[in-house]
Amino acid sequence: MTKEKYIPEVKSKLRSRIIEVPPVIYKASGIKVLGTRIKSLLFSTDVAIIKNTNANSIIAVYPFTPQLAITQAILEVAPVPVFAGVGGGLTTGKRSIDIALQAELMGAYGVVVNAPTSTDVISKMYNRIDIPIIATVVSEYDDYKGKLDAGARILNISGGPKTPEIVKKIRNEYGKELPIIATGGPTDESILKTIEAGANSITYTPPSSADIFAEVMDNYRNDKKMNKA
Repeated sequence: MTKEKYIPEVKSKLRSRIIEVPPVIYKASGIKVLGTRIKSLLFSTDVAIIKNTNANSIIAVYPFTPQLAITQAILEVAPVPVFAGVGGGLTTGKRSIDIALQAELMGAYGVVVNAPTSTDVISKMYNRIDIPIIATVVSEYDDYKGKLDAGARILNISGGPKTPEIVKKIRNEYGKELPIIATGGPTDESILKTIEAGANSITYTPPSSADIFAEVMDNYRNDKKMNKA
């Protein structure tokens, strides 16, 4: 039986309120990207949360047309590698490729293309940029083989409750060599299930700033009651 290593911890009084990813994520093998081993990816574009997390990296994908001002803001704030969304759905073709190149020049560790991205766009993007392309897969019927053949280096599986099944299917097809990122779900059990299915890294969706602030305000109110009592 392997004995767990004791990990000393040093905290700051003013920076004690951070978003910590579930520790079970660290059971994943991780993916080494440009020399950095990544097990956890925080799914957020909120710069306050991005600045206050212990996640290994940031996956900055959002449901709007990609804008370089947003990418730049996230890259300036993030203390860890950033994987930047560059479209592929509404925004595609040459515009998406140009955004990918700019993201690379700004310092992104990789670019993320949405599920509808065509293999032709991925192929042209692959020939244009040096950092890895991460292709999003939302269903087992997605043409992930075509995306990989076109130049995607990593798959990002986001299939809702079916994510572990999709991960397992692709892992069985491609073996251990293919880097797979996947959504872990809301519980330790669902995260572990996704890791056991073959995911190398896990994306974690943090609570919103509004949710965190609501909890903080409740604590302030309770402190006021205690002081009056």
